[in-house]
This record gives sequence, C-alpha cells and structure tokens, in this order.
Amino acid sequence: MREHEMLEQEDIFSKVLRAGRRTYFFDVRSTKANDYYITITESKKFTEEDGSYHFKKHKIYLYKEDFAAFSEILNEMTDFVIDNKGEEVISERHQRDFKKESFMTEEEETTPSTESFTNVSFDDI
Repeated sequence: MREHEMLEQEDIFSKVLRAGRRTYFFDVRSTKANDYYITITESKKFTEEDGSYHFKKHKIYLYKEDFAAFSEILNEMTDFVIDNKGEEVISERHQRDFKKESFMTEEEETTPSTESFTNVSFDDI
C-alpha cells in the first residue's frame, strides 16, 4: 500500500456539503498511530459535449497542530468578505437554483420555432 492510502485507511467522522457542481467532503481520519487529522476534499463535476463526465478532486490535509491557526485565518477571511460584500450572492451562477440559459440571437427570440407547433390543418376546423 502507498503511504497516503495507509494514512486514509480509516474514516472516523464525515460530513458532505453539496454546492452546485462542487461537493465538499469533510472527513476525520485516523493515522496508523491512531491520531486524528482532517481532510477536506473538493470534488467538481465536468460534463463533456458527448454527455460523459469526470470529476476533478483537490484535497487538503489538516493536522491538529494547525487547527487553531487555520480556523482563525478562515474566520478572518470569511468575516472580511461578509463585512465588505454582505451575505448576498452576486453571481447568478452560484445560486442553488441557477440553470444555464442558452443564449439566443435577437432574431431567434422574436421568431417562433416551428418545432413548437403541432400538425394542425385549418381544413380540419
């Protein structure tokens, strides 16, 4: 077994945060020496034009000796953002219910598509 696989062999406690195309995994894991550390994994889904998809993952390992400093800086950064920009999400793309709109030309917007009509003959009426 490779070293990092041995380090991650036991999950103790886990939480998941789904955020659009991203999913964050927070895991408490145990080392071989039975000490605990945290991993934070960001998994982002990418969809190809053919409909297939793949995930890109980024992982942070956080050890107990860094918890206090990490937490202090994270809180300072989040407070700075909230104090300066508020809690409102400005970008539509980051809203939970965001749906990618197709961009149509002005002509396409004003000209109805024939696909939306049914085959009705006025002779039948």
